[in-house]
Amino acid sequence: MFLHLTPQNSHKEKEIAFTCGKSYSSMTEIQIASTLSRIGLDPKRDLTPTAELLREIQYAFCTTVPYENIDILRGIPLSLCEDALYDKIVTRRRGGYCFEINGFLAAFLRALGYTVTEYMARYLRGETEIPMRRHRVLGVETGAGEPHSRFICDAGIGQASFRYPLPFYRGAISKQCGECYRVEKEDFFGWVISDCRKTPEGEDEWRRFYSFTEEPQLGIDYIMPSFWCEMHPDSPFRGAYMLSIKTADGRKTLDGNVYRIFSGDGVTERVLSEEEIPRILSEVFGITESISE
Repeated sequence: MFLHLTPQNSHKEKEIAFTCGKSYSSMTEIQIASTLSRIGLDPKRDLTPTAELLREIQYAFCTTVPYENIDILRGIPLSLCEDALYDKIVTRRRGGYCFEINGFLAAFLRALGYTVTEYMARYLRGETEIPMRRHRVLGVETGAGEPHSRFICDAGIGQASFRYPLPFYRGAISKQCGECYRVEKEDFFGWVISDCRKTPEGEDEWRRFYSFTEEPQLGIDYIMPSFWCEMHPDSPFRGAYMLSIKTADGRKTLDGNVYRIFSGDGVTERVLSEEEIPRILSEVFGITESISE
């Protein structure tokens, strides 16, 4: 992405390139094919940037790329640049959190020909006060001629979340995988995604999930909130393992040493021994890389 600036004291225009905030992708055909293989899709399939392909890609990311904070726990600085994310997610078969997973998803979608705009969101679920903006989310446009061609895409959430893109218009309701999501717009929060849950009385209730406004973000805009998540003592990512991967009817998580399986039948959980954790990381989350200090 190029931004043209004219200094006050000069008529000469300067051109500044933001290498980590570009609106295009430098992925090669080999990298695109390797990414498709990484997420379990056929590299030889038709890659016309349609809404149906977008659905398949987000679902594949959610169910193959784990949400995880291992590098933060190990004190390894995170890089949000495209090459580093490709190396971590595709070459090393790791995962990450929203700034990493959705950052790489954005680059991949651009390489396929989608128009992607990135936003900064507030995570509202479970909050009693208005939180800071520290979530990366994508607005994606498909090819011309398709009805409702704008979508909200997000593969970077560890809790219950939509596995398929949400239609990006006021009042959109999406029922998927036994869950239901709604897109609305409010004066202060802007676009608000809510999920439907049952009250103790058995009634349906809409609960705010997260919100964002339509101010486009560059890659460089995510560096500071990501650094807060990595380094600040109040960050929820610094305490213990936070891993999650989606399934067709739920998700599997590791919180500290507690392994949980969420499904349509309910929740099962087990406390793991230190010796069991590497096996769960490998078998459930696909992380075979050594995590020793």
